[in-house]
Amino acid sequence: MSSLVIVGAQWGDEGKGKVVDLFAAHADVVVRFQGGNNAGHTLVVGNERTIVHLMPAGVLHAQATCVIGNGVVIDPAVLCGEIDELRRRGYLADPAQLKIDERAHLILPVHRAIDVASEEQAGAGRIGTTGRGIGPCYEDKMARRGLRVVDLLDPEWFRRRLDALLAVRNPALERLGRPAADADAICRELLAYGERLAPHVTDTSLYLADQVERGRRILFEGAHGSMLDIDHGTYPFVTSSNVVTGAVGTGAGIPPRHVSRVLGISKAYTTRVGGGPFPTELDDEVGAKLREVGVEFGSTTGRPRRCGWFDAVVVRQAARLSGMSGIALTKLDVLSGLPKLKIAVAYECDGKRFERVPAGMRDLESAKPVYEELDGWTEDIGPVRRFEELPAAARRYIARIEELTATPVTLISVGAEREETILLRDPFLV
Repeated sequence: MSSLVIVGAQWGDEGKGKVVDLFAAHADVVVRFQGGNNAGHTLVVGNERTIVHLMPAGVLHAQATCVIGNGVVIDPAVLCGEIDELRRRGYLADPAQLKIDERAHLILPVHRAIDVASEEQAGAGRIGTTGRGIGPCYEDKMARRGLRVVDLLDPEWFRRRLDALLAVRNPALERLGRPAADADAICRELLAYGERLAPHVTDTSLYLADQVERGRRILFEGAHGSMLDIDHGTYPFVTSSNVVTGAVGTGAGIPPRHVSRVLGISKAYTTRVGGGPFPTELDDEVGAKLREVGVEFGSTTGRPRRCGWFDAVVVRQAARLSGMSGIALTKLDVLSGLPKLKIAVAYECDGKRFERVPAGMRDLESAKPVYEELDGWTEDIGPVRRFEELPAAARRYIARIEELTATPVTLISVGAEREETILLRDPFLV
């Protein structure tokens, strides 16, 4: 059995969708193991652009079985909408291509309402959530009052669990100035979605164990980026789940020994959406150019992304946390035309030098990047398909990233299309 875990090495939006789509063509199974529809992966095939939020990006490949693991939180309305749209486009014709774990937790309308109201009340202290209800759903999961996919299959039990949850959540909604959630309406809506999803519901941990025994190629598709990990990210400006490689074991129900390789996805520069510290952020013409040329707008929210220079401190930490065996460097083409490029190699925080991401928010907010400057290039690298054909300055830039992160670059993306890729090593084998 050969397995590959794909994780984000920055603050998300690194281009994981394209990379997963590329390697899903060689996989038997593609697994989402955490997060919810606050993540969005954009897939570009020819003139068709597909954005998936809950469906694994492998859905565009008919030979790959798509698994939504127990660590994912599922909004049934969103998932059913994605299924309908994919089928309209000719994908997911075989219902057996999608398997949903019975233990995955459900995002309810009350979760979305609390998410939005809490952010509004936080004012200047808001985290910058997507308002999709992911955080409140994970809160209920950890408080042991959440509802799971398996509960949809038992209407009486679902209602009992829902009433218990709303006994806690409705008073909270009222304190936030919002109307109480209607249990009857939620039951009607969710149980109808449950009937549609029932053919896909199973014990996916057991299914994956069987696939391991059969020697299948399994691709584990992470959402978000390492610096958004609930434990290891820039807390509290993080997501509500663990996103590093270690989350595969808990979120997909497989032992760590079945993880063979880890590919970290990183842009050739850095972006971030929402609030939180961002040491290399460029609030100038260069940052605006990166946003314009890189089309840096969130695929889930449409929010403009904050842009900055490549941060080797962040990617080096992500490589250590996830045991990255390679880096997929995306959007290298966006840097074409910039005369000089910078890479942050360390931070200065109130007189202290950090070569890691500090845990303290006070240190991180005061962090000033220590830069190395490299020459840029002017050539259009979109048509390049061999590493040796890249401009010398681009090759030096990549080599320096490898040195600073102690991780080889195994894939280079020079455009949004599948074929606009330079593959240096097969990550399933390296």
